[in-house]
Amino acid sequence: AVERGAAAPGLWYEKAAPGDRRLGKVVTIAKSKKFRDNHGKVLLEGHRLIKDALEAGAVPQTLFFSTVGHLKLLPEAQIKRASLVKVKFEDIKTWSDLVTPQGLLGIFSKPDPAKMSYPAAQLTNSLPLLLICDNIRDPGNLGTILRSAAGAGCEKVLLTKGCVDPWEPKVLRAGMGAHFRVPIIANLDWESVPTNLPAGTQVCVADNNDPDAPAGSTPVPRGAGSAPDSPKAPVKSSPKAAPEHEDEEGAAGIPELAAQHYYEDWAQTPVAVVIGGETHGLSPAAFRLAASTGGRRLVIPVVPGVDSLNSAIAAGIVLFEGRRQLLCRHKQEDDREKLP
Repeated sequence: AVERGAAAPGLWYEKAAPGDRRLGKVVTIAKSKKFRDNHGKVLLEGHRLIKDALEAGAVPQTLFFSTVGHLKLLPEAQIKRASLVKVKFEDIKTWSDLVTPQGLLGIFSKPDPAKMSYPAAQLTNSLPLLLICDNIRDPGNLGTILRSAAGAGCEKVLLTKGCVDPWEPKVLRAGMGAHFRVPIIANLDWESVPTNLPAGTQVCVADNNDPDAPAGSTPVPRGAGSAPDSPKAPVKSSPKAAPEHEDEEGAAGIPELAAQHYYEDWAQTPVAVVIGGETHGLSPAAFRLAASTGGRRLVIPVVPGVDSLNSAIAAGIVLFEGRRQLLCRHKQEDDREKLP
């Protein structure tokens, strides 16, 4: 620091020397998964994301800002606990991954879902609808899926070990604040998934193997109703593909699941939906978990000849249909209670 300044009474910051390479190195390291895993910290950028994080109870460690005005847009009580460092906007442009940087970055302790204070409106509109992400490896897709989960009022999102880190900068950008609106439990193995579900949860899987499609027109099934990144190496999700669905430990093939269209009645209380990734599709364990709970395969029919849907699009369609069905079910129950 070259000097100190006051952004407000009792709110002090340090002014860094222009082009400070040490700070640049800190920000670069903070973007890495190794830093997130080893130090339990994440890098957030932009007013909205940082404000959402602070209001949800995330703990700031260091905030880098280009003008004092940036701090005045944030809740003062929360940022007092952080180290505040004023830097040149040109430095933030160098560090930023955004096309149009806002001049504000922050290093936070990695949020613990059990300790977060999610928005009251989100909690009020939450439904017994959960999402399980399986092999979602594209950051943009995962961020978009998390945003849809928050918008649909999901109670919780579970990420298996095959998924990209939800705190990667690209996932955060695509999530548009969803990380601080819905609990996200990451890096789960399939054995621990059931312990993170409410008792009596029925698990359904999104699939694109349409049982009603004319012979010869059904697209090659690839798991989550999503198009593959590499059409040369599709991973089938149909129960008939059991020989190709043996995991590394030599587990048995996929059990049979009843298939139905996504718009038919399936959203019991509570219910979880599994969405698979673009290339690797759904894990055999996803089908086994669904079978053990009496779940089904949910099919999104597409026009013959059109490839299957992107996983983020499929997630949005299925989750909002699940929301519609649960709200209708609740309304019917309320109407019955009102009858004399």
